[in-house]
Amino acid sequence: MLQYKKAEECRFDELSLGEIMLRLDPGEGRIHTARSFTVWEGGGEYNVARGLRRCFGLRTAVVTAFADNAVGRLVEDFILQGGVATDFVKWVPYDGIGRTVRNGLNFVERGFGCRGAKSCSDRGNTAVSQLKAGDIDWEYIFGRCGVRHFHTGGIFAALSDTTPDVVIEALKIAKKYGTITSYDLNYRPSLWKAIGGVERARSVNREIAKYVDVMIGNEEDFQLCLGFKGPEAGGKDLSSKIESFKGMISQVQEQYPNAKMFATTLRQVISANEHLWGAILLADGKWYVEEPREIQVLDRIGGGDGFSGGLLYGVLNGWEPEKCLQFGWATGVMA
Repeated sequence: MLQYKKAEECRFDELSLGEIMLRLDPGEGRIHTARSFTVWEGGGEYNVARGLRRCFGLRTAVVTAFADNAVGRLVEDFILQGGVATDFVKWVPYDGIGRTVRNGLNFVERGFGCRGAKSCSDRGNTAVSQLKAGDIDWEYIFGRCGVRHFHTGGIFAALSDTTPDVVIEALKIAKKYGTITSYDLNYRPSLWKAIGGVERARSVNREIAKYVDVMIGNEEDFQLCLGFKGPEAGGKDLSSKIESFKGMISQVQEQYPNAKMFATTLRQVISANEHLWGAILLADGKWYVEEPREIQVLDRIGGGDGFSGGLLYGVLNGWEPEKCLQFGWATGVMA
């Protein structure tokens, strides 16, 4: 298993780097006909920090950036309510109209029955997408404050031409100070299509993968982000996907021996409210599989982040790999 720095030597157990948007939820209605929305905060990388803090009491923080206006301060208030430290939030002066910088919005309807979940993000020109290498004092964060685990992902890396450099800079300095790192590949076609598509995604993620200890992503993420493909297993059912994923990860492991753990969720959608949910983990050279079981779903958004948080909680505590996987599966279900 991974060797962590002692908790007493670090100010934070976990730190996440990523975008945090204001989510607007129409409840049981549709986005395009809604007259009111419930709002809260959310972001793939941030959700892991919030879960580890709010559910499990770990000391977590986030690195992000906001335009300094009422919307940014609203998102900050949500983060504070979740107990996640905001010490490393970068505040960017607001121009009054959003011409040069703004905060991201994410409209999400949860779906029901045969109507799937649907989102409409409004995140162009956000403050966090404009971060570049040198903007964050990583030496202070990892060298002076101390962090046991650092988590980021492919959503943040895809926000702009400069964000991959921020990820790589952070990962290198984290490794310099003995911080364990994880990365959720989380491929989103809508984010990459305007900045080079799949080829750009592969170029970026292949470089990032060199500095990652725990790599998370589904079969499609590994294929599109790293260019690997598992052997055809003779079917499209989940058992075939498991065998295909195992074959693909063995190739990834050869290319990136620095990565010590690989994990994925297995999801098959029956309807918006019924999924088959399982998980796989490769750790210490051994495969662990949590067979897919039918679960009931209220809102699927963040289930994968719940899995990541639960898995990493087990890893941080030094649990056996099988227990880490089971805990990740369960927290994903509860999310």
